[in-house]
Parts: sequence; structure tokens; C-alpha cells
Amino acid sequence: MFEFFTDRGRHAVVLSQDEAVALGHDFIGTEHILLGLVGTDRSTAGDVLREQGIDLERARAETVRVQQAAGVVATDGQAEKDALSSIGIDVEEIKRRAEQNFGEGSFHFPRPAYTGRAKRVLEQTLAEARELGHERFGTEHMLLGLLTVREGRGAEVLAALGTEPDRLREAVLARVAADAS
Repeated sequence: MFEFFTDRGRHAVVLSQDEAVALGHDFIGTEHILLGLVGTDRSTAGDVLREQGIDLERARAETVRVQQAAGVVATDGQAEKDALSSIGIDVEEIKRRAEQNFGEGSFHFPRPAYTGRAKRVLEQTLAEARELGHERFGTEHMLLGLLTVREGRGAEVLAALGTEPDRLREAVLARVAADAS
């Protein structure tokens, strides 16, 4: 599926994974997808979100607040590391060697998995692109997918930042129409 994403769309996906890792989460939720979209420069979704007053720093701070309120704890994959340690595998040693050979930040374990809602957002991304007659999926389709699902912490973060989903959707569609003309 990711081969159908535009370069900016793929970059937003990678940023969402990076945000999850940076926050110490062993999952990628709708909130991480939102952070990936906000963090993508020169992209339709990133530009529209910033025009709506949503910057990465505020979105990240609100994400942390929403997660803490929901009881989400940053585990940094400790359960998985403990399981491997119990059979004699030292994840920290593997990380040290990987970074020694391939560079700082080259090894992340565990690689976060997408939550069910995040998968629904990505599935809706496809539907949004098709609805607009587009063959490739960009950040605009991802944001429209996030707005269509309307569930999860990404939606909570947008609401807490004072964003109205319908108004944001209209802004994205207006930008897509302007870019097409």
C-alpha cells in the first residue's frame, strides 16, 4: 500500500513512526499520524494544519496531555525487551552494535505497530484519494482520512486545539481544488 503514497505522504508516515518512538510508545495511533502530518513541511495537510494554528510543538504537547489523561504510559517497549532478555538476548547490546555500524538512531526496538484506529485512518486515506479521483495518496488524503474516522486520540487532540473537523475538511478540500486548477 505504501508504494502508492506520494513522497510527502510517505514522509508523514515515517514521521508518525518517529513521533511514536520519540514519545516512548510501542504503538502508532491516530495522534501519531496527526503529528506526522503537522511535521511534514511543504505538504497540503501540514500547510492547512499550520494555517489553522496547529504547530508541531502545540500538537505534541496536547498529544502528551491527552495520552496522560487516558492513562497511556510511555513503555519504550520494555515488555518486549524483558521477554527477549529472559532468553538471553540483550537488546541494548544489539542497539549499540547497530548504531556503531550503521549510525546513531539506526535501530529501534520494538518497531511500533499501528492501532486498529490508525489502520482505519490509513484505509480511509485510500477511500478519500479514490473519492477525489487521485491515484496516489498524499498528506491531504491522510488528513481527510483522519477527519472521517473521527475517533481516537488524534481527533481528541484536534478538538483540544480548538479545531472543528468540518471546517478543517473544507479547508483541505479547498486547497486540493486550488492545487488542481
